[in-house]
Order: sequence, then C-alpha cells, then structure tokens
Amino acid sequence: MRKVTSTPNRTEQVYVIIRDGICNGTLEPGRHLVQEELAASLGVSRQPIQQAMLLLKAEGLVIESGARGLHVAPMDADRIMHHYQIRICLDQLAARLLAARIAAGDEAVRSRLETVGGKLLKEGMSAQRQQEAATAVALDMEFHSLIYECSGNPLIAAAAEPHWNFLRRVMISVLLHAGRGPTVWAEHESILEMLLAGRADVAEDEVASHIIGAQQALLAALEADKQSA
Repeated sequence: MRKVTSTPNRTEQVYVIIRDGICNGTLEPGRHLVQEELAASLGVSRQPIQQAMLLLKAEGLVIESGARGLHVAPMDADRIMHHYQIRICLDQLAARLLAARIAAGDEAVRSRLETVGGKLLKEGMSAQRQQEAATAVALDMEFHSLIYECSGNPLIAAAAEPHWNFLRRVMISVLLHAGRGPTVWAEHESILEMLLAGRADVAEDEVASHIIGAQQALLAALEADKQSA
C-alpha cells in the first residue's frame, strides 16, 4: 500500500487506502487487521487508523470479532443481496429522473449522457475484450455514476457509494470467471439507448434486470468458490 502524504485529513486518506485495499482484494476477506501494523505500513499514528476503522465498520467492510480483533468482512451472500436490493431502487430512481429530463427536452443533459456514455461504452467493451477486469469494473462504476450525476438528484451518488464499495470486491472475479463481461456492456448499451430516447419505463425495467443479473452472477461465483475451496 502507498504511504500517506502530509495533507491535513489523514483519517480520510487512511480510510480510502484501506477501503481500496479491501475492495481490490489486496486485503482479502477474513484478513486480520492489526492497527499497529497498518499504522507502520502507512506511516501514521494509530489515531487515524482507529477513526478509519470506525468508518469501515459502519460500511460493513470491516467487522469486529470480540477478542480476535478487527477483520476484513467476509463476502456474505445475504449481505450481497441486501446491498443489491437497495442498488436496484437507487438506479431505477436515477434512470427515471434522467429519462424524464431528456423527455422534457434538456439538451445539455442529453449531450453529456450521449458523449460521455458513448465513450465509456467504447472503453468498457475494449477492456472487457482484453480481459482487463479491473479497468472494466472501474468503467462500469463510472457508467452508473454518470446516470446518477445526470439524474439531477445529487444525493443518489452519495447514497449508492457504500453499496458499490461492498460489492466491487467480487465484481472483478465475476467479469473474469463468470463469463458475464460481454453481457454487462451489451446491457449498458441498451440502457443508454433507452435513456437517450427518454423511455423511463423501459429504462427502469432494463436497469432492474441488469442489476438482478449482476447479483445472480456474484452469488453464483461465490458459491463456486466455496465448493472449490
């Protein structure tokens, strides 16, 4: 992990570094998080580590196991389903609001969605073809973040962030091993088309189907890993 720079908000930096380590798999599920070791590794005192751990526990990325201390949270199937239930609601809301803005003739929003969305589709499809799973996941998140941004409701992105943080831990594995990569980007393309057409009803249905498919693929990948262990 990289060292923390000497900017004022060290807790935020420590939180982001540990969170990203958990989400990209560097800090694997079940890993014992020893605060003294983390502090030494990041070049900080224990105080920002302790504060960051409180944030990570609140997001469900870190758990406390009594006398055994803090650990990276396991990938629990029920918790994954619960996160996806909320994500469906948030993404459908964003799609409905965005499609309504376009249907009402908001050309600025339409132009941004078409330009940036088209670019993300092209880059995402390319990353998927080249098996660059980490890049494809990052672009997947950017695509959905664009919909949140263009929805006109600034609270949606903030509400969705902790769910993305929890779920993206296994998204790379799914894209690599579950054969879902091409499907993901084909569905993104169809969602984008419906949004640009101002078809809120169809866009909402396609968003829900897209997210349910991702949930099922994640759960199936977890089950396969469990059986092969």
